[in-house]
Amino acid sequence: MSGDLIQLVVAMLVIALVAFAPLGYFILKFTQENGKPFGEIEPHGDSPSLVNDLAEKAIAFAKGLMSKQ
Repeated sequence: MSGDLIQLVVAMLVIALVAFAPLGYFILKFTQENGKPFGEIEPHGDSPSLVNDLAEKAIAFAKGLMSKQ
C-alpha cells in the first residue's frame, strides 16, 4: 500500500516538473538578460512590412467593394 503511495507521489512530482519547466526556463532567461528574455527585439509598427502593406491594401479593397453595394 505504501509503495503505491510513493509511486503516486513520484509520478506527481515528475508531472509537476514537466509542467513548470517552461516557466522556470523563462524566469532563468529573464533574469540573465536584464529583463529582456528574448534579446533585443524591434518594437512593433516601427518598420515597414510587406505583410502589413498587403493586409492594408486588402482591407481597403474590401471596404471599396462594400461601399459600392
